[in-house]
Amino acid sequence: MNLLFVCSENRLRSPTGEEVFSKYEGIHAIGAGTNADAETVISGDLVEWADVIFVMEKTHKNKVSKKFKDLLHAKKLVCLDIPDNYDRMDPELIRILQNRVAKHVRVRQVI
Repeated sequence: MNLLFVCSENRLRSPTGEEVFSKYEGIHAIGAGTNADAETVISGDLVEWADVIFVMEKTHKNKVSKKFKDLLHAKKLVCLDIPDNYDRMDPELIRILQNRVAKHVRVRQVI
């Protein structure tokens, strides 16, 4: 299962999603950003690669939907509604991500 996590800059929230979910069995995770100056900018290749795309805010969902409309037909695009209030790997952010992602994807953490 390939999970793509998207925020604006790919510096705090989406890299946390990538790092946390990369530790789960059978999960490959990548973080990307919608802004041109993001650490990793979301691309058509990443959208095609992903089974599920998790965006942090509605604005990200709108940007992804508009830019990659033709690539999203068979994709699940989920807004997690996580504001930009957290540092990278903040324990509260990790808890929120784990709870909200688990509602959409069956995950088992590697022990």
